[in-house]
Amino acid sequence: MAKLLLSLHVLASVLFIGPVAVAVSMYPRRAAAALADGPDRVSAAASVRMLHRITQLYALLGVAVPVLGIGTAQVMGIMGQTWLIVSLVLTAVAAGSLLLLVLPAQQAVIDTLDLADGKEISGVVRGDERERAERGLKLLPMTAGVFNLLWAVVVVMMVIRPGSTTGA
Repeated sequence: MAKLLLSLHVLASVLFIGPVAVAVSMYPRRAAAALADGPDRVSAAASVRMLHRITQLYALLGVAVPVLGIGTAQVMGIMGQTWLIVSLVLTAVAAGSLLLLVLPAQQAVIDTLDLADGKEISGVVRGDERERAERGLKLLPMTAGVFNLLWAVVVVMMVIRPGSTTGA
């Protein structure tokens, strides 16, 4: 059972976290192009919308990764090990950065693009929304980098397992 859960955990992390990491990394550059006035604006806006949908969907699917990881740890009897607890905390911090920083900044860009396309968004003032999007866009490369770095550290910890008694 442990091997099955571990296999599903690794598969879910590759299939669900990988696309989020890539989409989050690509978003800032495409968003800057979409907000700028230039020949690339329309295709960049379409890319931005697609990257935002990918981030949202795969972030939701990515919940399976820690769930399967916790199930695997319980079956293996290693829930109390320090490296696992640190990995869970880093996973929670990564999820928090995605939910509290990355997705709202992405949504601000989408709202700005919708306003530019003439779509109405209740309670939104055009100038305020554009300013919010540009402010969020300045921090987005950094928050995307932190998000991806956190996941990289978690992956390394899963491979190295410092202090682990599982024999690997």
